[in-house]
Amino acid sequence: MSDIFKPISDANGTGTSGSSGYSGTGTPQPPSGATGVTGLGGTTNTTGTTPGTTYTSADPYGSSSSGDAGKAVLAGILGGIASAVGYIVYSRLPDDQRDRLHSQVRTVVESRVNELRGRFNI
Repeated sequence: MSDIFKPISDANGTGTSGSSGYSGTGTPQPPSGATGVTGLGGTTNTTGTTPGTTYTSADPYGSSSSGDAGKAVLAGILGGIASAVGYIVYSRLPDDQRDRLHSQVRTVVESRVNELRGRFNI
């Protein structure tokens, strides 16, 4: 058996039996006397014996994800309103203005397609 699997002894040299962090029930327990630093299970450790091991139980997908979803819904609603208004305005245009609009859109789309073909050598 290699050295990495041997138990690490504490400061008293008594081994890890009393402060292993494992209760035998399948749930990790904090070492005895641990208070202050929030761990993953909500435990804290203020002794400061293990610097650099500050854990927070903050959810990375917590409150910001609901805000992002709200923004996406708002953007969809505003886009739907804008397209409906555009359709109403377009449907009320006289035929000669529709034809001019069609030709302008066709020209812009053709130039964009030709630009993309030139970039990708299609």
